[in-house]
Amino acid sequence: MQIINVDSIDDSRVADYRQLKDRELARDGGKFIAESEHVVRRLLASDYAVESVLVARRRCEEFSAVVRADVPLLVVADELVHRIVGFKFHSGVIACGRRKPLSTLQQIAAGQKSTVVICSELASHDNLGSLIRIASAFGVDGMILGPRCCDAFYRHCIRVSMGTIFSLPMVRSGDLIGDMRWLRENGFELAGTVLSESAEPLKSFSRPERLGIVFGNEAQGIDAQTLAICDRRVTIPMRDGVDSLNVAVAAGIFLHHLCG
Repeated sequence: MQIINVDSIDDSRVADYRQLKDRELARDGGKFIAESEHVVRRLLASDYAVESVLVARRRCEEFSAVVRADVPLLVVADELVHRIVGFKFHSGVIACGRRKPLSTLQQIAAGQKSTVVICSELASHDNLGSLIRIASAFGVDGMILGPRCCDAFYRHCIRVSMGTIFSLPMVRSGDLIGDMRWLRENGFELAGTVLSESAEPLKSFSRPERLGIVFGNEAQGIDAQTLAICDRRVTIPMRDGVDSLNVAVAAGIFLHHLCG
């Protein structure tokens, strides 16, 4: 176990944790930050490479038992943790991981009975993190992120996902329409989630063996071109005066019905 005591905010070994600039971490080395005890534990249990784990001194003994032998454990005084990360950090556990190649479309669509979540244009890291956690909870086989979706490996998204992102196969699509066509050609029915009285009510929607379910942008929903590729349109009927649900809340309802 490489236990390293750090006494200065200027120590180069904590450079990745200073101010936690997601874009710079991604650009300069394909790294990401995992924040909080549960998220760090899930990272350590995954097949992602871990650059280091930083803990407040009060958490050293606990985490020295779970950090892998090849991963440096950086130990700092509690007050120095706050200065390094730039805010009051109560859990006292944070880690730096390294991105790996994402899954391919063929890999996530390999099962005879498969459910694939397709996100055309999610802009909020909160919503994407919540949707990743929900998809993992209901046993989704994989998630496809359109080219205009936010980055799933930003710190806030990882934290909201509670680290389930490390076990959910994910594809970053450069051509979402083309990938959706490929799914259809390979036996998937595509269902667009919409707000429309003419769409199929969820309670009467009978799922096919191979299903791709599409969730749109938080404000505009699914764009016309993406919706045109869908085989079916499905909706959650709501009382008059309620025009929509948060996309993550809606996803939870859809996936509970379709995957439960």
